[in-house]
Amino acid sequence: MEKINVICVDDQREVLSAVVQDLTPLEDWLEIEDCESAEEALELIDDLDAKGEHIALIISDHVMPGKSGVELLTEISEDRRFTHTKKVLLTGQATHQDTISAINKARIESYFEKPWNGTELVDCARRLVTEYIFDAGMEYESYQLQLDQQTVFSRLR
Repeated sequence: MEKINVICVDDQREVLSAVVQDLTPLEDWLEIEDCESAEEALELIDDLDAKGEHIALIISDHVMPGKSGVELLTEISEDRRFTHTKKVLLTGQATHQDTISAINKARIESYFEKPWNGTELVDCARRLVTEYIFDAGMEYESYQLQLDQQTVFSRLR
């Protein structure tokens, strides 16, 4: 099976740990990576891409020192290598304009306010990674049991 990565980005270690903890039900088939800044995330993404690994999903906090989550996700959405990579913004401090920018510029697939519901985050991640697998043209059969079955069904119709 090919390596599929989910990258979580937040400058607050306790929040980052909580996101990673919530995603543990997906660890048996996905690589869950964590980064404490946009710069660290971009380095990791380049490293994983150079190894031929898939970056299926990025879950990023919005308010961070240096580059914001919207700036990070916008940069990724503009990189042709990551056309199919799904993006989620996780924040407790976004303004209405920030949200509009995230949707229009970064083309995020989902948005969660802090505090988030862990089950909803896992369900969203599973659905988005399933969409990524189909969008990227990966063989989905080896992941069949872990995928979001409703998404699989709708993609195979």
